[in-house]
Amino acid sequence: MLSFGQLLRQNRNYRRMWMGQVVSEVGDHFNNIAVFSLGLETTRSPVVVSWIMVSRAIPAILAGPIAGVLLDRLDRKRIMILSDVVRAALALGFLLYGGTEDRWVLYLFSGLLMFASPFFTSGRSSILPTIATPEELHTANALTQTTQWATLTVGTLLAGGIVTQFGYSRAFLFNAVSFLVSAWAVTGLKLERGGFTSRRALTEADVARPWHEYVEGLRYMRSVPLVLGISLLGVGWATGGGAAQILFSVFGELVFDRGPAGIGAIWGFAGIGLLIGGAIAHRLAKRLSFDGYKQTILVCFLLHGGFYVIFSRMTIFGWALAAILLSRLVIAICSVLNFSRLLHTVPDQYRGRVFATVETMVWVTMMISMMLAGVGSQYYSPRTIGTIAGLLSSSTALFWAWAHFTRRLPEPAPEGAATEEDVEIHGEAVV
Repeated sequence: MLSFGQLLRQNRNYRRMWMGQVVSEVGDHFNNIAVFSLGLETTRSPVVVSWIMVSRAIPAILAGPIAGVLLDRLDRKRIMILSDVVRAALALGFLLYGGTEDRWVLYLFSGLLMFASPFFTSGRSSILPTIATPEELHTANALTQTTQWATLTVGTLLAGGIVTQFGYSRAFLFNAVSFLVSAWAVTGLKLERGGFTSRRALTEADVARPWHEYVEGLRYMRSVPLVLGISLLGVGWATGGGAAQILFSVFGELVFDRGPAGIGAIWGFAGIGLLIGGAIAHRLAKRLSFDGYKQTILVCFLLHGGFYVIFSRMTIFGWALAAILLSRLVIAICSVLNFSRLLHTVPDQYRGRVFATVETMVWVTMMISMMLAGVGSQYYSPRTIGTIAGLLSSSTALFWAWAHFTRRLPEPAPEGAATEEDVEIHGEAVV
């Protein structure tokens, strides 16, 4: 199995995408800490965080089907670049915020940013098997996800301190510049032959009826039990995960009374846990049988919810950080293993729709979870809501256990990874 360093040295395309990912995602976390902290600081109400998250969720849900169809129809690289440029302009909109009466600025630009995001994130997932050889694909997937968590760790920890010391405007400016760096990196992606458009030829019916094309993707997902099962795992996680997105900020700012630095610390320790879990999953993936993979997912989901309940009950900040680290460590193992299975299973012609649909399903569930957490925060303590969120996430393991032990999750044929003759780029050839 390739190491991360070997992949970055030998695959120029992946190296450029990875560089853009690092800068862009650090900028995203600067934005997140600044927006959540700004809303809480000026209103002192957890409800504002709920509405910020809902204002992000609804556009992401609406954008998912559109992004999925376009990514399977048009040049994925160009769509990703356009998404970055648009997001760079939108990130500057937060500078218009002037106080409590301008809360609409936080909602509006949060929503617009999230509408543009699936066109990039699902596009990146879709082109991964195109720019990586079959031998590189598992390592590329593991590094992409591990990098997401590394930038979460670095970005949130840095943002907490920088926002505290220098104010919010620096975070928004850095976020805008980071999108432009990402667009520059993606512009440099090159293939020896072919392009970044799905190899499936469009029919006249596809052009005239894009909704029919999207439904075709849903039928494919339903026809492959493992793809459907992984999708529903994401939904199950999001039943508690939506509330968790709000509670991280609430615990840091209000429960532990540590301001932006407290929010940054919680997100940062969550990121450290994700990093460790990603590294463990990278080593595990090639050694696990299919049954071993399914059993690992079951155990990790049980532990994830349990550790989140412990986090919610802790009164000592240090122990709370340790619990959230462990909760995210085990969910990272699930994420890497599941995403790797999708990359090796889903054919190229369905890839954009599948990844966009999974993202949409997760966002729909998160939105409901966030809204319920926001309403519940007016009647129940954050600790009570956190306990319920952890139990909901763990309940997903019951569904997975039932499907596994009743043999409803057979191992599918590996149709996702490109065959040797389909691989369009081989690392050093275009350096």
